[in-house]
Amino acid sequence: MKNFLGGLGRYGVSGRTGKRWMAAAALVFTLAAPFSVASAETLRITALGDSLTQGYGLMQDEGLVPQLEAWLRARGHDVAVQNAGVSGDTTTGGLARLDWTLADGPQAVIVALGGNDLLRGIDPALSRANLDAILARLSDEGIPALLVGLPAPGNYGPEYQQAFAAMYPEVAAEHGALLVPDMLAPIGAAVEAGAAPGSLFQNDMIHPNPQGVDLVVEALGPAVEDLLARITP
Repeated sequence: MKNFLGGLGRYGVSGRTGKRWMAAAALVFTLAAPFSVASAETLRITALGDSLTQGYGLMQDEGLVPQLEAWLRARGHDVAVQNAGVSGDTTTGGLARLDWTLADGPQAVIVALGGNDLLRGIDPALSRANLDAILARLSDEGIPALLVGLPAPGNYGPEYQQAFAAMYPEVAAEHGALLVPDMLAPIGAAVEAGAAPGSLFQNDMIHPNPQGVDLVVEALGPAVEDLLARITP
């Protein structure tokens, strides 16, 4: 740098003109600094969900949220994923704490609710209304959303099963949200391919173990990358 600035006199920039040039250059670098800092800002995502999001039964670094954040960072994304998962929460509970969830100012939200609605046999119409209200609020505030669903088991009857399965894609489409229809689909695929269920689930056969979480993250990660692309700088 010293040699470069010292050589300006040899190219017709000397004395007062040289000082003006250096002052202008300093101004350019000063003005450019805030933009370089802003471009390196960490993106903030919040995962609103239940025990599957919260990481029930797992060590702190083994749950869905920390594993997802690590996966995204390994792919070069400067992102922080906030864990807003509450064990036992339903879609009604998720809607009730939405104000609190958004208080930290997330730039995008993953909505992964409905599992406990299934376990309690809650009317799919109520679950749908709650998800609709959550996504409507996010849309109104200009916050991109990814809706993550679960399929209803057949023992609830075909009508219940169909209504529950339909609500995720329909609500996502109504609000322009991204969609992953079944969070646990990669685990189901692995079991169908011959993996022992006990090798991917905890003892309750409901919550994934660390190996199951790895499969979920690998399948969910690309959709979250699409979500990141929707964040307005």
